[in-house]
Amino acid sequence: MIRAATCILPLVMATISLAAADEQLVGLAEVKRSAAVQSVVDRAAERTHAEFAAKELKPEQLAITLVDLTDPAAIAFGSYHGDAQIYPASVIKLFYLAAAHRWMEDGKLQDSEELRRAMRDMIVQSYNEATGYVVDVLTGTTSGPELADDALAEWWEKRNAVQRYFTGLGFSGITVNRKPWCEGPYGREVQAMKRFLPRSNQLTTDATARLLFEIVISRCVSAERSQQMMELLKRDPYAETRDNDDQAHGFTGLAILNPRVEGVRLWSKAGWTSQTMHDAAYLELPDNRKFILVVFTTGHASEREIIPSVCRTVLDLLRKA
Repeated sequence: MIRAATCILPLVMATISLAAADEQLVGLAEVKRSAAVQSVVDRAAERTHAEFAAKELKPEQLAITLVDLTDPAAIAFGSYHGDAQIYPASVIKLFYLAAAHRWMEDGKLQDSEELRRAMRDMIVQSYNEATGYVVDVLTGTTSGPELADDALAEWWEKRNAVQRYFTGLGFSGITVNRKPWCEGPYGREVQAMKRFLPRSNQLTTDATARLLFEIVISRCVSAERSQQMMELLKRDPYAETRDNDDQAHGFTGLAILNPRVEGVRLWSKAGWTSQTMHDAAYLELPDNRKFILVVFTTGHASEREIIPSVCRTVLDLLRKA
């Protein structure tokens, strides 16, 4: 069940004046904003808003980033509100996974059976308890009773280790320093929420697509570690066992199953709360098309068809391209 709340090698960022949404992905040498891909995104957003007009889906409640990897020589992207900062729910766990592999690669974190168990449960089962453990070992902090002001400031400096890492890689518009919760935070976690802004994690679909892109092309930390991450992200939308919150069937996977499209391979990390529903997915189609699709929605968590609706339009338009 997906519960509340969610490497890159340092690359030279493009030194050209672009909007913030462009800078996130265009900064990667392989990725260019494409009019064709942007048209697909725009039409997907337009169709989805029309489909859910009766549900009052507002423009600011939908964000989309699409990266077309079909032609390795012409990888392109487009986005709709791709730079909007949105509470990421469990999609944040993708960033903690990447950071854990970076820390292990650098010898800052000891690989262990318990750490691997937590990483698997964080990504495959989306357990918040497992994520809390990973955040603790990444930052050298723990949850617990309230702290005096000076001690809290020292604790918060440590807690920002993952934030500093991704900011140093050129990620913008993200906040990656909070644990996800089921019932809610207590003690020093609440103190930090009141004292340090923003009070929750934040991601953009552009930043999320960039991280997933680096994992997919085996450039996140190392090729071997990228493949280890991909193993945890692998989903089987055709499996018989499913539930309403299952990452393989309840999000982008619904677009594959209804109407059924055979032979699609899916890797993803979804997130869901009472107010948000998101998915960050990589798909490989039988016709050799490959694309990353990140969709964030807010205010319509009960509308399970919004994300599949976006994906169906993308699939339809890419087939016709």
